[in-house]
Amino acid sequence: MSTKTKDPKRLAFAICEFLNDSIKDGTIKSDDAEGMEVSIQCISEAFGFDFTDEAQAKDLSIKPAGLATLFDVFVNTQKKVAETKASSGDNGANNKAKAEAAKAEGNKLMADKKYQKAIKKYTEAIQLDGNNAVYYANRAAAYSQDGDHANAVEDSKSAIAIDPDYSKAYSRMGHAYFSLGNYAEAVEAYEMGLNLDPTNAAMKQSLSAAKDKVGGVAASSSSSKKSAPAGNPFAGLGGGAGGMPDLASMMSNPEFMNMAAKMMNNPAVAQMMKNPAVAEMTQNLMKDPSALAGMMQDPNMMAQLNQLGADAGLAEAAAEAGLPGVAGKKKKGKK
Repeated sequence: MSTKTKDPKRLAFAICEFLNDSIKDGTIKSDDAEGMEVSIQCISEAFGFDFTDEAQAKDLSIKPAGLATLFDVFVNTQKKVAETKASSGDNGANNKAKAEAAKAEGNKLMADKKYQKAIKKYTEAIQLDGNNAVYYANRAAAYSQDGDHANAVEDSKSAIAIDPDYSKAYSRMGHAYFSLGNYAEAVEAYEMGLNLDPTNAAMKQSLSAAKDKVGGVAASSSSSKKSAPAGNPFAGLGGGAGGMPDLASMMSNPEFMNMAAKMMNNPAVAQMMKNPAVAEMTQNLMKDPSALAGMMQDPNMMAQLNQLGADAGLAEAAAEAGLPGVAGKKKKGKK
């Protein structure tokens, strides 16, 4: 730290004034007064002024302020700055702790499917600590679950701006773009996420589904009795609005019931039913049949269902039962 001042003569004069005032008010004992007077004279000569000259005193004096007063101000200011820094540090730590608590509450609300309340909690976390990419990515997921995919895209972008290496933010963005029908943007987001997390199986499946949409791949069969949207694993089983399966129609369809009975005797299908994902999906559908429409809009779920259908030979089993058109990847043959 530099000890230089822009006006050394005035500083030296202020020191002399301080020493002179200390002699007058008794701060310096009378036995030491003579020595201080000699010091004042030496300082005056060293800095080129006459301390006893009234004209020079008028130019150089800092009164009514004094060196002692300025020093007290400096010390008090330093103390306040130190206290402010300490307080700021404590508040920062407290805010981070509160933000984490709000995020944890948001996660619980997400698990309970209370998406709007979860959004509020994640927003609270962001207000307390706006530099955490996880909070934005979590709120993006809540927005998507609540059907607000546009805001999900914006929150994903905010998360990426904070942490460009956070792969989950790209996954959130890809899902939001896919749900908005912006399949090319979804492909780009998933690819960027996979560059950071190459082994992420869910993101790979989502990327595949998005690429299928971009390429205009349609699931169709020349023998299908009813057409269905591309990638719908329940094509030909009784369609509801928007190509979604109508469970009531399916259960009253004798062809479907005949197919179901024959398929349950198919070893491949029996093996598929042992898959935990299929078991969980079946339980969810039994509790809430209307959840099927939501599953159809989830690129991850669609990719998994198509893969399960292909692995279990679902298309072949349906054809054997006399009901063609059920999705499932056909085995590639030589052209």
